[in-house]
Amino acid sequence: MSDQPKAVVLLSGGLDSATTLAIAREQGFACHALSFDYGQRHAAELNAARRVAAALGVLEHKVLPLSLDAIGGSALTDQAIAVPEEGGEGIPVTYVPARNTVFLSLALGWAEVLGARDLFVGVNAVDYSGYPDCRPEFIAAFEQLANLATRAGVEGERFRIHAPLIEMSKAEIVRTGSRLGLDYGLTVSCYQADAEGRACGRCDSCRFRAQGFAEAGLPDPTHYQD
Repeated sequence: MSDQPKAVVLLSGGLDSATTLAIAREQGFACHALSFDYGQRHAAELNAARRVAAALGVLEHKVLPLSLDAIGGSALTDQAIAVPEEGGEGIPVTYVPARNTVFLSLALGWAEVLGARDLFVGVNAVDYSGYPDCRPEFIAAFEQLANLATRAGVEGERFRIHAPLIEMSKAEIVRTGSRLGLDYGLTVSCYQADAEGRACGRCDSCRFRAQGFAEAGLPDPTHYQD
């Protein structure tokens, strides 16, 4: 284990981040998982993150408190904003302002402390809701920032931001995780899951997830409320 390069993997507990963790592990990284209790609508995804981290044998799993609900502005952090159940134009209200920028910044700090130079994030620019911080341009810009804004970067130890799912369809993601033996029944993707982690089946995230399993030709292990 000591010969493996270290990586920090952002782990929300959803399908994409769990697949990303499985990919990082397959690539030979000693994985440190990082999740955030950021004031999201439900704790079910954090419980899922703990299950996934345990199942995939991460070296360490941190859950950091981070009150993004204090600034609000998203249906995922403000109970007064309804989660949309139909697709629409533009960036949806489920976008959390600056979320991936903040998450990656904290992951970068932990990576520097650990001596890790690789960060993994499960963003996807194909089957997604149009979030600006899920685009390849954002990942490239953050990698440049990481190497400008850290002591390790300035001293020539280059950071790499891995986004292995960014150009995959949801079906391709599901097939990849299944090939790696990932149990998607451990994950929670729904924006408004209940306390038991059961999905609504109507929000964007649920629709993309169900479409992915259907197009992959694989059984959907999602636990639904209805």
